[in-house]
Amino acid sequence: MAREIVVTAQGGDAYSIAFGPHTVVVDQPVSAGGTDLGPTPTEIFVAGLAGCVAYYGGKYLREHDLDPALTVRMRYKWALAPNRVARMELTVEAPGLTDDHRAAFQEAIDHCSVHNTLRQPPAVEIAVNPQQ
Repeated sequence: MAREIVVTAQGGDAYSIAFGPHTVVVDQPVSAGGTDLGPTPTEIFVAGLAGCVAYYGGKYLREHDLDPALTVRMRYKWALAPNRVARMELTVEAPGLTDDHRAAFQEAIDHCSVHNTLRQPPAVEIAVNPQQ
């Protein structure tokens, strides 16, 4: 089943991204000519991976009656030519994780669908003013 996200201009470099009932505004920092009304699209992309890892980690902890409190820290590095995220480093802090669950926890967070998408990139097609 295909899902749809709709992005609409809000003025300047700001755009509203509608995900069904949810909306996020993206923009560029003032230093890049934006008004900093929200994160950049790249930050949303990178945050998606961190959020997905947190989801799978938290789910594992809850299912195994372990303290579900966790923190995922994401650091990423930028590359040029072409502009892109060159490296993402995630650190998961799960204070309630016990040594006997560590390997299974790692396996659970490795099932993150965003991470799987990066491992096996989807086909991307961009149509400009398609004929209807």
